[in-house]
Amino acid sequence: MAPSLQSLFSYAGSLLSHIQPRPISGSSSSSYYQPLSGAPSCPIDGPISCHNSTPIAGDSCCFVYPGGRMLLTQFWDQKVHAGGAEEDWTLHGLWPDLCDGTYDQFCHMTPTYNNITDVLEHGGQHELLEFMNRYWLAASGPNSRLWEHEYNKHATCINTLAPTCYGDQHTPGVEVIDYFTRATALFKTLDTYHALEKAGIVPHSRRHYPLVDIQSALETYSGGRVVLRCAGGRGSGSILHEAWYVYFVKGSLQTGEFVPAKDLGREGDAGNCSPWVRYLPKRRTWSADDL
Repeated sequence: MAPSLQSLFSYAGSLLSHIQPRPISGSSSSSYYQPLSGAPSCPIDGPISCHNSTPIAGDSCCFVYPGGRMLLTQFWDQKVHAGGAEEDWTLHGLWPDLCDGTYDQFCHMTPTYNNITDVLEHGGQHELLEFMNRYWLAASGPNSRLWEHEYNKHATCINTLAPTCYGDQHTPGVEVIDYFTRATALFKTLDTYHALEKAGIVPHSRRHYPLVDIQSALETYSGGRVVLRCAGGRGSGSILHEAWYVYFVKGSLQTGEFVPAKDLGREGDAGNCSPWVRYLPKRRTWSADDL
């Protein structure tokens, strides 16, 4: 059996912990995040996205706007993917919602790419690609098609990934590496299966769980709000299928801190689950009885 996310959890900070405070040359009163790539350094005491009461002065490349409410979204499929494990929650995407919970898409703030695999390979991101092929999986078709969709629909709406934010150091594709590196790093800190297991919520073919118990377990675990999505019904589903963890960002996407959101925004509660839901074990195929 392939290693689960739990076996990788001890490495969760490895891609986030590279963001270490370092003093500005000639200054002892402020610190900056070390850039992931050629992106600019940003002050660690900058404003949190969606929390400014006045327009942000200065460098907008250190403030995520207008899509400052980030959703790290995960799938619970009823199918064990090739090379996967029965306890795998997989990565859907990292989405920049607007502050009220609505969203833009295909914004063209950064160039679109239809060759994500090639870009990552050219950038020497072989371990990242291996991880994505294990945990960032398409329900049908090649994984690369899902990655291209996620990047072009969502990442192009993240202003700090714009080429101008990299200045003279920008090379095409660096924003792709930054987006997928940050998304997978955040995903590694969110072990949904074991968070639910700790609360006594485990996959079962017949058992029904109160939705509020699942919500409470994941929000206690993450420290912020979580949106749950379900399949198996019209309007309100009864089979747990997705978990969306909600964050704000302090700084840029490339170097900033993900801050758990305590609210969903006026339009942000996209949950569609019934009050009692089933959390089905993974299997090779769906059963009509599950629906």
